[in-house]
Amino acid sequence: MSHPFTLHILLLSLLTSIAGMANAATSQQMVERGRYLVTVSGCNDCHTPNYPESGGKIPEGDRLTGNSVGFQGPWGTSYPANLRLTMKNLTEQQWLLRARQPLRPPMPWFSLRDMTDDDLRAVYAYIRQLGPKGQPAPGYAAPGQAVNTPYIDFMPKNLPRRQASAE
Repeated sequence: MSHPFTLHILLLSLLTSIAGMANAATSQQMVERGRYLVTVSGCNDCHTPNYPESGGKIPEGDRLTGNSVGFQGPWGTSYPANLRLTMKNLTEQQWLLRARQPLRPPMPWFSLRDMTDDDLRAVYAYIRQLGPKGQPAPGYAAPGQAVNTPYIDFMPKNLPRRQASAE
């Protein structure tokens, strides 16, 4: 006959294993949700070099490593961050706070601001599971400061003139 203490240990071990499997499934679901959100939100369009040009055919292991092609406008020249290095240095709570703060154009920070906490946690889980890779993106250049990298001129051209309101 089995000793009751041994039976309790076996039962506790079984419950711990089941809980661990459930947590792993939940973690994998978060990563998959994050992968989906990063893809449909267009994060790769700027934060993954050559992603738009390739029609999204960049291997997942090479994504979100930042971009040395800047965006230049009245704010200066900004560069898409290497999100894999950024997330390496942030806790989940720090990410939740940072994701809701204004960022330089053309980053649509308001899209992050409007995501739910669960969505932002999923994005965090996905990027963290990719692991750190690559180099930091070039630093911000103030308006009028020369840059030695390629950049996209983010200024509208040929805007129609507004007509006088005396009509």
